[in-house]
Amino acid sequence: MPRPRKRDYDDLRRDLIDAGGRLLADEGPAALSTRRVAQATGTSTTAVYSLFGDKAGLVREMFVEGFDRLAAAFAAVPRTGDPLADLLALGDAYRANALANPHLYELMFARPVPEFRPAPEAGRRIRSTFDALVAACARCVEAGVFAEADPDAVAVQLNAMAHGLCSLELRGALGDAAEARAHWRRAFAALTRGLA
Repeated sequence: MPRPRKRDYDDLRRDLIDAGGRLLADEGPAALSTRRVAQATGTSTTAVYSLFGDKAGLVREMFVEGFDRLAAAFAAVPRTGDPLADLLALGDAYRANALANPHLYELMFARPVPEFRPAPEAGRRIRSTFDALVAACARCVEAGVFAEADPDAVAVQLNAMAHGLCSLELRGALGDAAEARAHWRRAFAALTRGLA
């Protein structure tokens, strides 16, 4: 049998991460086993162990992958001459990423697997997503859009609002997609007015 190409390993890795995330989101931490993840992707547990080492390694990679996808979503937002529009576009990217990856979202921001704690290395790796938000806030401060002089403080407020809205939307508490979008717009308009 020919050795799989690198792309095949990348696809399998992604499939295993998504399968693990869906099991965790749909059935809880008790359902997350290497056997169940392998079955969901039509492969063997050997593949899980080869790629991730063990179940803890799979959970760690699910966590990091969620932030890698968020970082990619942020990187795809173009930078324009309007810092506030760019900041709001990051909010849209955050929301779109959460809706596209709901099975990874809770693991990114909560502790559905009680024994999982991100290692310092993972913390450094995921920091770029918050740094992107701080940089966008700094542009707004420099342009005089916000009166608050601390971009980190602004980023924390915006991040908290985005997280709260995403959590509610993913649980169906903001109505349909149009209603949820309207809630997002009103909340961010009110916060940015207050910051100004």
